[in-house]
Amino acid sequence: MGHTIEKIALGRNHEVILKINDENLEDLTIENIRKADVAIEFTNPDSAVKNILFCLQNHVPVVCGTTGWLDKLDFIKDKCKELNGAFLYASNYSIGVNIFFEINKKLAALMNPHAAYNVAIEEIHHTHKKDAPSGTAITLAEQVIGVSNKKNKWVNDRTEDHDQLSIISKRIDEVPGTHSVKYSSSIDDIEIIHTAHNRDGFAEGAVLAAEFIIGKKGIFSMKDVLGF
Repeated sequence: MGHTIEKIALGRNHEVILKINDENLEDLTIENIRKADVAIEFTNPDSAVKNILFCLQNHVPVVCGTTGWLDKLDFIKDKCKELNGAFLYASNYSIGVNIFFEINKKLAALMNPHAAYNVAIEEIHHTHKKDAPSGTAITLAEQVIGVSNKKNKWVNDRTEDHDQLSIISKRIDEVPGTHSVKYSSSIDDIEIIHTAHNRDGFAEGAVLAAEFIIGKKGIFSMKDVLGF
């Protein structure tokens, strides 16, 4: 993702002044981070919170796409407000996926009165992805649960409990990301699917978010970037 974000940022005439990975952590200094107009944080669940805090403490807006750390999201939002910073988090920055989110919410509301249908989610990613289920799948599940009078929690497994929403996670070599939401009954099935062909859509959305957040204060999402 880092390489793809860099390629798209350069293609949109931005300058990448600092790239941090496991091999050059010593370069993440106050002096260096303050040269940046915005930071794009795509790392791993173990380092995301520390990285976001470091940027906010040094008055650099942060766009974060790391998943698997959301138990600390409220803490980060509180810190952002306390420091009068700017923070934008999305479980997925793809424009197509964010349109998919809006369709998912609408479909969930339409399906909710029809008890004959059971809903389940499946997500497929490359074998290098460290968290399961994906942040995108969790967003889809929480959208469904938010309008459902049947489902009250999601589980990352198959379940026969009608109160639970099943998320099935699969890891297959070099799959950028596929998500499906399927409503099944004895009569028919209704399914919506988003299939990513590469990582460019995620990276382009992250760069658009970085362009959006510069000069702003507060907490934002891709809905703000895309005007939904």
